[in-house]
Parts: sequence; structure tokens; C-alpha cells
Amino acid sequence: MKPPIASARDLSGLTVTVMGLGLHGGGLSTARFLAQAGARVTVTDTKDETVLATSLAALEGLSIRYVLGRHDLEDFSRADLVIKNPAVRSDSPYLLAAKAVETDISLFLRLSAAPIIAVTGSKGKSTVATALHHGFVEAGRRAFLGGNITVSPLEFIKETDETTAVVLELSSWQLADLRGLGVLKPRVALLTSIMPDHMNRYASMDEYVADKRLIYADQDAGCHTVLNAEDLWSHLFAAETRGRVAWYGAQDAHADTEAAWLEGKRGRARIGIPGDPDAECGYILPEHLLVPGRHQRINLLGAALALRLFGLEAAAIERAMGSFNGVEHRLEPFADKDGIAWYNDSAATIPQAVAAALNSFEEPVILITGGTDKNLDFEPVHEAYARAKAIILLAGSGTEKLRNWLDRDGTRYVGPFNDLDSAVSEAARVARHGDKVLLSPGCTSFGMFLHEFDRGKKFKESVRRLLGEA
Repeated sequence: MKPPIASARDLSGLTVTVMGLGLHGGGLSTARFLAQAGARVTVTDTKDETVLATSLAALEGLSIRYVLGRHDLEDFSRADLVIKNPAVRSDSPYLLAAKAVETDISLFLRLSAAPIIAVTGSKGKSTVATALHHGFVEAGRRAFLGGNITVSPLEFIKETDETTAVVLELSSWQLADLRGLGVLKPRVALLTSIMPDHMNRYASMDEYVADKRLIYADQDAGCHTVLNAEDLWSHLFAAETRGRVAWYGAQDAHADTEAAWLEGKRGRARIGIPGDPDAECGYILPEHLLVPGRHQRINLLGAALALRLFGLEAAAIERAMGSFNGVEHRLEPFADKDGIAWYNDSAATIPQAVAAALNSFEEPVILITGGTDKNLDFEPVHEAYARAKAIILLAGSGTEKLRNWLDRDGTRYVGPFNDLDSAVSEAARVARHGDKVLLSPGCTSFGMFLHEFDRGKKFKESVRRLLGEA
């Protein structure tokens, strides 16, 4: 790359433009790290000072130049280095004008010696990544969690070395930004279920999956690629990775390889190739979990297998998975009053995630769903919505597509509502003792909310106000 960066010292004196300060913390951590490393930093964002007030306050006192409410081409063409936000397309004219482009992920991978467990997939990756980190911590191992989970790894880079495990959750966009750089070589790469997502940005599933495949592109025989045996794409991944393949799923479908599977509800792992005197089997997942649903059990089974391949002891892994209580905005239980439990699944941004959430409960579910479309198809799972006791719709372009299917199926619904408080009030009106009220949108949040995390927080605030707990 131009200029070469092998250590943080190489950043000192460089003119660096950070494209996108944002609200999730990635741009903030990047700007702080670069400024503290001695770079001459410009932060540019199309959002203005009012929207970015919280992020700007967190950088107060650092020598940073801001260009807000717009981008200026010269900030990109004159910079030695541009750090891009993963949401920005690589064919942006601003990036095309840059001499060199990196991301916070690629900078971290260039500068840190920490061994990596990398996780990607369409759904379940945040749960798996967080469970991995939980497993390390509960086993007494020093570890960090970053990436798409909304924590930039540059936030903790100074605390890492070759003894600290780092779990990186990587989106398809973040992986695309690493193409051809040769910097991502995870000791363990794990892929969760692959489903249609971001079809407003990708021309096809093949194009989307091509970015997911980058997670193992630079692995070798000393690495592991952990694959979901129940996912159709996994056989393609297994055929082309140079890492050692290990499988996880409900059944022991690959008896000749390292694998994890369920015996009843308990999870067991085979480490080492059958016939090898050093191969062993042990339980890595307990019967009782704190998170609901079959898909969550499979997710935790994959995380447990990855931890075992990384070298943690089976008994410690099993204890850790049994104490894992989930991730915010992902089937998150947060309120329970008068026998009615409320769940926040705002990170469910594709229809298949809604179907999985509905399947997680045996009790009647009041479903709050809908939002903005991202060129997704409800056809494969439209019948799943009928499992809800009641459906309450939030307004949006994706909701209109969903309504066509609900009308065709004769599935009743209420709404769409143009505000969250009205939807929450309607849910409370129809819910009865023993019911579960679930926000699982199956669509993006744009239009009504800043992002899915904002949507989830506002949902919880609305419910707590209604229940008198605010």
C-alpha cells in the first residue's frame, strides 16, 4: 500500500481523512486512534453537528479537523490515506480520488499481533461472536470483541498482543474492503447461516456470497474453517478453503472430520480426525441454555466448537455457554409484567430472522414487524407469519410487500402504524397473561429510525413508559 504501514509509528505525520464519523463508534475510535498516533486527521461526514453531537463530544480536545454536512473532494485527493466506512461503496468518486484506502479493520489487522477468531454470516454472527468472547472471559482468558458488533478493534488495539484472542464479527461489506490485502488470516473462521440480505446493494446472491468467502481466503492448513452443516452454501466453502474444515449442526453428518453435534439438547464435539489416537470427544454445550430457540442452540454449538478448536477445555466451554444470556437487540428479553414478556429482536432485518424468532417460542406471540425494504423476498417464509397470535405492522416500504403476502394468505394484521408508541399500545391491548410480545421487523429501520439499534432502544423505552418502568 502507499504509504507502507507496519506499525503505529508509520502513521505519525500522515494526512489522513476519515470518511464517516457516524453514530456507532467505529469512526470515532478510528479518529481518536489516528490523532493519538500523530496523524493529521480530517473527519468528514454528510451528517451535521447536531446529529453527530455525541460522537463529537467524545473527541473533544483532540487535534482533528471536521468537515460536516458534506464531503469535499480535495480532502480525499490530497490525503496520504483515506479510512472508509464499510457502508460506503468502493466506487464512490471520493474514494476513487484517494491515493490509498484502508478501513479500521484492515489497520487493526496490519498493526496487531493478536490471534483472530473471525465470524460472518447473514444471521447469528453477533450472537456467535459475543458468545465466543463470553467463553474466553469465563474461562479466564484475556480477549477482546470488535468489528460489526459496533466496537472498532482500534478501540482496544493498544491492549492486544500475541497472547490476547480477538473475536471479530465481520459483515460482507467489511470483508469486501479486505479483498486482496492479505491481512485477514484468522486462526479460526466461522460462518453462520447464509441467507439473502442487502439485495439492495448486491446484484445477486453469488455476488453477496463472494464477499462472505473472503473470511477464509488467506487461511492455510494451520487454520480452521468452521461451517454450518445445515447451510447449503457450506459445501462450496468446504471445497475451496485451505483451512481444516470442522462442521456444526444438529446431526453428526460428517463423521470423518472434526465436528460438533447435538445429543438430545446437549452438544458434543469431536476434536481430531477419527482413528487418530489423539482424537477425543467431549460435551461442550449444556442441555439448559438462557437464550431461547433451536437456532440459538445451533449458534452456540458453533461458538463452542470454535472455542474448543482454539484450545479451550471442553468443561470450561460448556459452563460458559450455559451462562451466556444473549445479545442486545437479538431476541432480548427486557420486560415482564402481568405475565406478559416483551422481547426486542430489532436486529432481525430479514424475513427469515422473523421466522426463526417465531419458532423460538412455544407460547402465543404478539408480533410487531415491518419497516423499510432492502429488496428482500418474503415469499420463502411468508407462511411463518401466520404462527403469530396477532400481527402489528410498522409502516414502511417493506411492510407494503409483506402486506401483499398476508392478504393473499388471509393472515390478519393491524396497522401499519406510523409511530412505535402506537404499535406498542396496540400490542399491550391485545396481549394476555402468558403471551410474548416480540419486535422482530424483518426489514431495515431507515425512515423511522437512525438504525436497527436506535429502533431497538426506542422500542424498549416505549414499552417501559407504557408499563410505568421508565
